Amino acid sequence: MFRGLRAQRLLALFALGWALLNFPLLGLWDHGGTLFGLPLLPTALFVGWGVLIALAGWFAEQDDPADD
Repeated sequence: MFRGLRAQRLLALFALGWALLNFPLLGLWDHGGTLFGLPLLPTALFVGWGVLIALAGWFAEQDDPADD
């Protein structure tokens, strides 16, 4: 089912995103702190979301040796 390296990387990225955007790790950012005047929780959410999207694009565009 997930024979290619690309598919395995995207599946691992999905699992990482699931873990990062769920309660136990989000609880680390849920306090009254700020980062450059922005609340910490929404800033961490948007930065993490952007990193996940960038990594998904990078993984999707890489050549997969299993496709040859």
